Parts: sequence; C-alpha cells; structure tokens
Amino acid sequence: MAPPQGPRAPLEFGGPLGAAALLLLLPATMFHLLLAARSGPARLLGPPASLPGLEALWSPRALLLWLSWLGLQAALYLLPARKVAEGQELKDKSRLRYPINGFQALVLTALLVGLGVSAGLPLGALPEMLLPLAFVATLTAFIFSLFLYMKAQVAPVSALAPGGNSGNPIYDFFLGRELNPRICFFDFKYFCELRPGLIGWVLINLALLVKEAELRGSPSLAMWLVNGFQLLYVGDALWHEEAVLTTMDITHDGFGFMLAFGDIAWVPFTYSLQAQFLLRHPQPLGLPMASAICLINGLETISTATGRKLLVSGWWGMVRHPNYLGDLIMALAWSLPCGVSHLLPYFYLLYFTALLVHREARDERQCLQKYGLAWQEYCRRVPYRIMPYIY
Repeated sequence: MAPPQGPRAPLEFGGPLGAAALLLLLPATMFHLLLAARSGPARLLGPPASLPGLEALWSPRALLLWLSWLGLQAALYLLPARKVAEGQELKDKSRLRYPINGFQALVLTALLVGLGVSAGLPLGALPEMLLPLAFVATLTAFIFSLFLYMKAQVAPVSALAPGGNSGNPIYDFFLGRELNPRICFFDFKYFCELRPGLIGWVLINLALLVKEAELRGSPSLAMWLVNGFQLLYVGDALWHEEAVLTTMDITHDGFGFMLAFGDIAWVPFTYSLQAQFLLRHPQPLGLPMASAICLINGLETISTATGRKLLVSGWWGMVRHPNYLGDLIMALAWSLPCGVSHLLPYFYLLYFTALLVHREARDERQCLQKYGLAWQEYCRRVPYRIMPYIY
C-alpha cells in the first residue's frame, strides 16, 4: 500500500503539461538571452543570429570552475555564523535552524577574489566562459533536481510541500516535493536561495566591468551604475538574510527544478543581462537614474483573528503589495543605464512584472486563508494590488 499523502494544493503553471513546457522553456530562454546579449543586433524577439555548437557549450574547465564555486560557497555556508535563526513552525510543530552568515560569505568571497586578481587571476576572461558555465549550471540543476525528487520519496509526509505533492512525476519534479530537504543541518534550499547564484551574479557583473576596462580603457558610467545598483541589492539581501525565512520560497514551495534552476542558473546568468549587454553595446548615459521608496511611520492597522496587523496606510494604504512596486521601480532603474535603443536590457523588468503578478495572485489566496474577513476588509479599503490606479 502506498504511504498516505499530505494535503494537495491546486495545480499551478498549467499542471503537468505546463511544468513539462517550462522544463524546456526556462533553459532555452536563458540561452537565448545569453546569445542575444553577445550578438550585434541584440534582439530580444526573434531567433539568435547563430546557434552555438556543442564545443561552445561544453568545457571541462567550465565544469571544474563551476564545481569549485559551489564547493567554495558550501564551505563558507558551514563556517560559524554570527547568528542562528529559527524558521517558521512546520507541520510537526518543530522549527528548523538556519545559519545567518550570507553577508559574511559575500565579504569572504570578495576578499578571495581580490587576492586572486592580485595574484594574476584573469577575471576578465570570465565573460567568454558564460555559455559553457550556464550549460554546466543547467546540467547541475537537472541532476540536483533528480536527486531531490528521489530523496523526497523517502521523506515523511510531514516534510512534503503543499504544492509538489500531486502524484505526477513531471509536475512534482518541477515544483519540488520536499519542503526543506536537508542532510544533517545542511539545508539545500536555504543554501541555494541566496548563496551561489546571488553572489555569482555579482561576480559575473564585476568580471564584465573588468573586461570593459580592458577593452575600452575604463568602465563606462552605465556599467558602474549597473554594478553598483545590483551589488547594493545583493548586499542588502544577504545582510537581511533572515528575512528570507518568511518568504513563500522557504515556507511554502517545495525544492525542485523550479527553484534549483532559478537559484543557481537563472539568477546569475539572466540577472546579469544588463552588464552583458553594456559590454558589447556601450550606451551613452542620457537618462537620469533616480528611484526612492519612502518608509511611512505611524501606520494605521486592522487587527486580525491571529493577532497580527494589516497595514492600511502609507504605501500599504495605496496598494496591497508595495514591496512589489518597489521591486519594479528598482528593475527599471537597473535597465535605464542601457538606454532605450534595445528592448533586450528590459527583459528583467518584463519578466519580473509577470513573476510578481503571478506571485501576488498566490499571496492573495494565502492571505485570504490566513487572515479571513480582515483580509476582505483590507481589500475593500485598498483595492489596488501593485500599481495605484492601474492594477
């Protein structure tokens, strides 16, 4: 007799067929963007000018470099942390413990890279290896996701995620069956969420800046801005690493291909698109770069049955998800240094808009279940979801 299954959530992403399509579409999109950024036309829409052969994708050197990178970040994860935080309460009423040392990993990585460059490490050669690195990262994501799927077969029901428990192997492989897969105290999802991909994104950006300096004598202002904006974002995320413990990725979603590929492949190789574009398509900086989000004090609240509060003034009195609005403003600021002659650098803004609209719909369902009538009252008083007077 098969073991009893936990409660099953409604299927997302179009169910098994949608999951199967995304298994192919996500890597294909990433490689399309990499090829478009390095091509002359830099077209977001339409096929690339040429397709790379296997010799351009496979490189033992890239594999060694990628595995070394993962090993380094895993070693930094295991170092003593300035703090150990507890996660949200699980189905079995337990709480997992997480090391808060992501910012420490970023600083130590920067020191090691600096020492390497001073010793002659050719950081400017990294941009030429992006295709084979992305290829081995994609292979890693598929193999790792298969390991996670097999591991989940022997996990207790209480350890399964609500969404990756459909019984369809393709859908569950994509979404992830187990909520917090671990070996001893090494949490795979938490490690991948903010470490190898996010810090790798910063390193790729820096390598592109160094390469531009080698080609043109000095980095452009646009390249400096993109590097600065995105370094600030990554540094802030790692400094406030504990906040990730309350996100849907950690508390709700299983760890399967969707998050594994997104964390270790999509983030570093797609989020660095603006810097990739600027390396081969230098742009005069003619648009002002300014965006700011103000924090409002003395917020009016509505009490809920759980004793928590819902914010209904300040930014939260204008839209129900002002943090998403801030993300979109930030995404626009990252793209504007690339000018307006090409659509390609604005892919992140377009993609992030679609992602946040989808995520907002998931948030709405969970908030209604969690807060009940208080959420309905909040929606009545704050009718706009992300963009005031638009959506």
